[in-house]
Amino acid sequence: MNIRHVQNISQQALRCYRAVNVTRNFATVQLNQCRRYCVVLLPLVPLVSSVHCSAADIATKSQYSTAAALDMSSGDYKNASSIYEFSVKDTHGNDVSLEKYKGKVVLVVNIASKCGLAKNNYQKLTDLKEKFGERGLTILNFPCNQFGSQMPEADGEAMVCHLRDAKADIGDVFAKINVNGDDAAPLYKYLKAKQTGTLGSGIKWNFTKFLVNKEGIPVNRYAPTTDPMDIAKDIEKLL
Repeated sequence: MNIRHVQNISQQALRCYRAVNVTRNFATVQLNQCRRYCVVLLPLVPLVSSVHCSAADIATKSQYSTAAALDMSSGDYKNASSIYEFSVKDTHGNDVSLEKYKGKVVLVVNIASKCGLAKNNYQKLTDLKEKFGERGLTILNFPCNQFGSQMPEADGEAMVCHLRDAKADIGDVFAKINVNGDDAAPLYKYLKAKQTGTLGSGIKWNFTKFLVNKEGIPVNRYAPTTDPMDIAKDIEKLL
């Protein structure tokens, strides 16, 4: 669609708009001259800086994706050789192959906004990103609402606004997932199989952390209460 075409459509829409007779009763709208719907089609462009963070906008968006992984059917995760074989969705619903993180040291975290551990973890994860980001560390954050329903924010705009308000510059953020149970994201099934943790492989709470080396292999797992900065020495060894 060229500019002249857009201008013609816009002029038609303006004429139709002027033809609308709105009575004082706002429930009644009559179209006197224009008997058709007028829609202006404009190119869509990403405007990250124009995200609206009003409470009203966020309150109306309560739905989220619970299936982040795309290409690992049930059981296939057991045969994966690295995280690079998995695909997930980002917070805006776009497909992301974890192959894009090849050669990076990766820290995978399940986050929750209302958790008592959130404030410290948000701050320390931000510190880790600032300290090691340019040297090759990437933090992958997966919102999860399985523990006490402590991640109420919806994916997309609401999640971006929440992290912005919390001053949590913590890295890449993905769609909400489950980390336990039959419908857990295949990536998390793989991580738990490789690093089982204490008293079984299940994720115990928010802010469990998995450290992945440059070959995409999980090499360590940390409890929710582990301060992210206490992982710094292990990250340093892998960079």
